Amino acid sequence: MSFEDRTLAPQARGREAAFALDEVFFSRTDSRGVILAGNTVFSRVSKFPLQEMLGAPHKLVRHPDMPRAVFQLMWDTIRNGDTVGAYVKNKASDGSYYWVFAVITPCEGGYLSARIKPSSPLLKTMQQEYARLRQAELNEGLEPKQSVDRLLARLREMGYATYSDFAGHALAEELVARDAGLHRPADERIVERRAMFATAERLVQETEALVQDFESMRTIPHNLRVIASRIEPAGGPVTVLSQNYSAMSREMSSWFEAHVWGKDSNFRAIKGTVTAAIFVEGLARILTECGHQLEQENPDAAATINITHEQGILKQLKGVQVEKAGSSLRDVRFEAARIQKACMTLHRHFMALTTTRVLCKIECARLGNVGESLNSIIDELGLFQDRISARLEEITRLSTALSAEDS
Repeated sequence: MSFEDRTLAPQARGREAAFALDEVFFSRTDSRGVILAGNTVFSRVSKFPLQEMLGAPHKLVRHPDMPRAVFQLMWDTIRNGDTVGAYVKNKASDGSYYWVFAVITPCEGGYLSARIKPSSPLLKTMQQEYARLRQAELNEGLEPKQSVDRLLARLREMGYATYSDFAGHALAEELVARDAGLHRPADERIVERRAMFATAERLVQETEALVQDFESMRTIPHNLRVIASRIEPAGGPVTVLSQNYSAMSREMSSWFEAHVWGKDSNFRAIKGTVTAAIFVEGLARILTECGHQLEQENPDAAATINITHEQGILKQLKGVQVEKAGSSLRDVRFEAARIQKACMTLHRHFMALTTTRVLCKIECARLGNVGESLNSIIDELGLFQDRISARLEEITRLSTALSAEDS
């Protein structure tokens, strides 16, 4: 009997298949998605005998409620040689269903997928998002690529710049919720990385605000120069000082743009880099649990698959993910240290800027009453400088915290 022709028990439709929180299952496929190996948890939850699953397409467990966008995204990612994570609703052979959070990674000859039972509040959110997206696919006849675009747009509205950012956040949420549900101590690495992400997020926010402050300050020296040229002789000291101030502040802003915030900088991606580290460390943990699960396989499974071979693949993949996590964290520390040095450079430039502003203030006082119209502008410059200095100090503190993170 083919998988497509298998009769579904009517009483099982709409019922959730049993899947324990502490269980983890995996399957390995070739490059086309044909199942080459799996464990007994996968077989039991999906209600397909393991021996029958081998050689079958993995889509035999695909549930019709799933948006096509998710599978399109998954295939696009793994075919590009990258790992991916996603919430997936699967269908068992009797018509019952089960939700998983799946992490999929390329391996020699194909792909390996490991799944845990999701239990965080994010699951309900994504169930609702999937239902709306699937309805749109059916009602509007969306092609998979169009549906992917809609999913990514919705995730951006939810605060995730990329799908990878979402997947990393979701995996961390699920591992934390899983540990809590099993009354286990919180995973220290996940906790540390989430705190690291919060620091990186704050660092990016402060840096964005600093760029905006520089932009807002650009017009003030110009206004100072225009007014000064009207109330003192051409080439007067206030006019010259305001020109110097304008040139120095513009140079500082351009330097910061080129060395920190420019298009060639990796700093903009620092949050994504932390998220990538979270994802691959979470994946490494799940792969480890898959290896432990294989050690407990029953004799029937041992006769169906080469457990030692599968354990070797899991161990190799775990090593790859651990190295990727280390590389991501090294990138974070490098960018944070670079920001730290940039802030020190800007602090030194600010000393010269402050001196110029004080000299402007002195020269305005010498102009008597006519110079009073310039004082308010110079005071406004002082407020901007104070704000920028405070931001530089905060950015320095945050970047120092990131660069000191233990890998």
